[in-house]
Formats: sequence, C-alpha cells, structure tokens
Amino acid sequence: MLSLKLRFAGARPAISLRSSDETLAVALAWLAALVLLAFIAWPLMSMFGMTTQARDGSYVGLSNWTGLLLESRLRDATWNSVALALATLLVVLPSAMAFAFALTRSYIPGRRLFRLIALSPMLAPSLMPAISLVYLFGNQGLLKGWLVAHSIYGPIGIVLGEAFYTFPHALLILTAALGMADARLYEAAETLGAGKLRRFLTITVPNARYGIVSAAMVVFTLVVTDFGVPKVIGGHTNVLALEAYKQVIGQQNFSKGAVIGVLLLLPAVLSFAVEQWLSRRQSVQMSGRSVLYRPRKSVARDTALWSWCALVSIFLLAFLGVAAAAAFIKSWPYDFSLTLAHFDFDQLDGGGWQSFRNSAKLALLVTMFGTGFIFVCAYLVSKMPVPRLAATTIRSLALLPMAVPGMVLGLGYILCFNNPANPLHRLYGSMALLVIATIAHFYTTAHLTITTALRQMDGEIEAVARSLRSPWWVTLRRVTLPVSLPAILDVARYLFVSSMTTVSCVIFLYTPDTVLAALAVLNMDDAGDTASAAAMSTLIVGSSLLATLLMNGVGWWVNRRAQDWRRTCH
Repeated sequence: MLSLKLRFAGARPAISLRSSDETLAVALAWLAALVLLAFIAWPLMSMFGMTTQARDGSYVGLSNWTGLLLESRLRDATWNSVALALATLLVVLPSAMAFAFALTRSYIPGRRLFRLIALSPMLAPSLMPAISLVYLFGNQGLLKGWLVAHSIYGPIGIVLGEAFYTFPHALLILTAALGMADARLYEAAETLGAGKLRRFLTITVPNARYGIVSAAMVVFTLVVTDFGVPKVIGGHTNVLALEAYKQVIGQQNFSKGAVIGVLLLLPAVLSFAVEQWLSRRQSVQMSGRSVLYRPRKSVARDTALWSWCALVSIFLLAFLGVAAAAAFIKSWPYDFSLTLAHFDFDQLDGGGWQSFRNSAKLALLVTMFGTGFIFVCAYLVSKMPVPRLAATTIRSLALLPMAVPGMVLGLGYILCFNNPANPLHRLYGSMALLVIATIAHFYTTAHLTITTALRQMDGEIEAVARSLRSPWWVTLRRVTLPVSLPAILDVARYLFVSSMTTVSCVIFLYTPDTVLAALAVLNMDDAGDTASAAAMSTLIVGSSLLATLLMNGVGWWVNRRAQDWRRTCH
C-alpha cells in the first residue's frame, strides 16, 4: 500500500507538466500569435494612428477628419463610390441569383461548363475587364457605335467592369445558399395550392436570405474598395479608392490617405457586422428528418434558365476573349493581322518580363509558405491543447482580414514598415514584405477552409495519440495531412491565383525591382500601351489557369490514390 501511494504521488507531477512535444506546440502557438499581431494588427493600428498626425508627424487630433470631410472632392468621391456600388449590385445580384438557381434548381445541360465560365473572372486581374471595354466601346472600339449618347469612360464602364469582376464572388455564395433545401416545405406548399412564383417568394427567397444578403454585402464592399477598374475606365469619375491612391502616391500625404483608408474600411466592417448578425439569426434548414429537394424537369423553365446562363457566359467570355485577342492583333481595329510584338515587354514601361517573373515567384512563395503557415495555425488552435489566450488571439486575427480591403491593408503596411523607427523597417521594399502582405490579405478564407476540414475529423485521434505518447507531429504527418489534403490543395490553388491577380494589396509596396505583372498592366495602360497591357493580362489568366489545372490534376490523383479510406467508409 505504501509503495502504491508513492507511485501515485510520483505520478502527479507528470500529469500537471506538459510533455516536450506539447511544450513545442505551445511555443509555436505563441509564435504564430506574435506573427499575426506583427503583420495584421500592427499595420492597421499604424494606419489609425496616422489619422491623428500632420504631414510632419505632429499630433493634430481630429483635424484631418474635419478638414477632409469638408472637401467637396472627397464628398463627391464618397457619393460616386456608393452610387456605383449600388448600381453594380442591382446588376450583379439578380443575375447571379438566376445563374445560381439554374445551377442548383434545374436540369439545364452543360451545368459544369457554365459554372467554369462563371468562375473564370477570378483568374484575371480586375483591370482586364476595363481593358476589354476600351477595345469594345472606347474611342477606337469595335462597338463604339452602340454607345452614341454616353461614353464608356465613366460610370457605365465602371459598372460593367465591376459586374464582371464581382459576379463569381456573388455566384459562389448564392450557389451555396440555394444548394440545399428541404423538399417537405415545397410539397406542403404545393399541396396547399401555392403556385411556382409564390413558392419561390415564400420558401426559396426566405431560406436563402442569409446568402443573398451576404452576396450583396460582398459585392458592395468589393466595388467600393476596388482600384483597377476605375483607374482604367473611370475617366473623370473620382472614387474613394482612387482618392486614396492619389493622396499617398501622388501627393505623399499619408495622413489624408489614412483617413480615406479608414473610410474604405467602413463598408467592410458593416458587411462583417451584418454577416455576424444574420448568422446568429439563421435557422438550420436541413435537419435529420429533412428530405433533400430535387427539382422536377420543366422544359419551359430549363429553356429559359439555359438561355440566361448562355447570355451571361457570352458576356463573361467576351470580356476575357477580347483582351486575349487584342494581345495578338497588330493594330486594333485597323489591322487584325496576328503578331507577338505586344509581348515584347522589355521595350515598354511597366517592368518588362521581370514583372511576370516576380509575380510567378510571389505566387509560388505565397502558396508554399502561406499554405504551410495557415495550416499549422489552424491545426494548433483546432487540435492541440494550446493556451486559451494564444488560441483566441490567432482566431480573432485570422478573421480580421475578412473585414479589411486590400488597399486598406496595403496602406497600413506602408505606414507601418516605411517608418525607420520600426525594427522591421528593413523588410520595406522587399519581396518578403509583398509575400507577407499577400498572405495576410487572403488569410481568412484559407484559414476557414482548413479549419472546416480539420473540424470534420474526430478529436479523439489526437487524444489517443497523446495517450500513447506519440508526438503530435507524427499524428499530423501520418493521419491529419493525408485526410486534409483536398482542403490543402484548395487553399494552395486559391492563394496562387489570388497572388497572380492582386493589385490593391500591393499597390503601395512594390519597387522597380519587385514590380508585379498585375501592376505592370496598370503601368502599361497609363503609358498608353493598351495592347501590351492586354498581353500581360492574358499571361496572368493563362498562368492562373495552368496552375489551376495542375492542382486539379494533383487533387484528382490524391483522391484516387491517397483517399481510398473515403470510399471504404462509404
């Protein structure tokens, strides 16, 4: 009995103390929290602090706000941004709703092809639709006669370009919202004599209201904070994103730029607040007794929806196709002979072929380091017994980029890391800072994707491994990584494509040695080399498409070779 008590007493310290592998996990969690604080929270705090400073660094309180808000130029830019966002919303939301309804609630042929076409704008930089509009409806446009009373350089062009840019984002949300429904509700309504229109208005729309509002807020925020389309096709129409660019780049007035950055932050914060409010009020649509709704075949409905999808697809393909065609045409619209002269980027302003190599390098580095870092952070807070404060810090900062537009984050970076007093000042102007800023900008979506995949795994796997005194990295390598590979590949594909097409996040951070392809498009268009800008945009789309196909191929191989357990379980 005495020896048993001694053994029991000696076991207590081992229970209260962490093992060496758990200590490593705790250290990694605190390190990850510090990294997120340094590269997400700190830049934003620097931007907020700059709003109370004069150009010489002296404290001026709220005078920057009062002075800027009294300027008619800023009021006009604010009104233009809101009006253009609302106009784009009126175009995109019904169009995406009908397209999503066709993909999820009909039997139209070619649904997979329509979906691929609808998502293709995500492969292009936001400047590409504006360049296509110039070639179609500009002063030398092929269809300039269609706009007799109006110019494409202004609100009409901005709305059309933003509609192309934001359509896939709205479609993804609405497709998810309409993808699941309880068939019992529709059967009950039909039994009570409700017609198709009434069933749509009283069942479909209310059940999808969360997705509809979320899509509306996303479109509104993207338009207000977008920089590319208004820069190329906006003409004399001033918007907030352009005003921030002019204040920082043109006038070197960082204080006013910071104030405008905070204004650009408001729509995103409002969207995030509305989304959180709706998520608390959203009821569960599918329960254990629910019956998955399957639409009936209807020739009239399917024909109408197919026609609509075909019309929208032609609109999207025209924007992509015109820019791609212009890249190989000698002199639009006078000489349609083919040429490769527009790809001689080294003879033009904008960065040359080095800009494309920089973008490819950036995309690869963001994909490798971003995917790895985000996965480790998600794994630590989801599967490891790390301190609550560290886990809460990581989760909170992981969601913050969702409410921060790219231009606002980039503005925070230049205000934070361009300061010589910052110990990380040496990062400014380097490719490393571009990589970090890009990862931070797209962090939230990637983090939520991996966290969702990890939460689908039973937490007892790690608990059993710890009870067997198996290091957590062994379980991670042998179990967690193989199971999570599909989600990891999705994140890698998302980060690569986003890195190739981003403009607003890096517009303030590049140097002549680190200029990127999407920024070269902007510079070449400013210099009047529109055909070369179209050529560079085409290269961005082609490389993004190639990377997507390669990762899809790897994903197919993974599902075939490394995911046999899924088929076995079913």
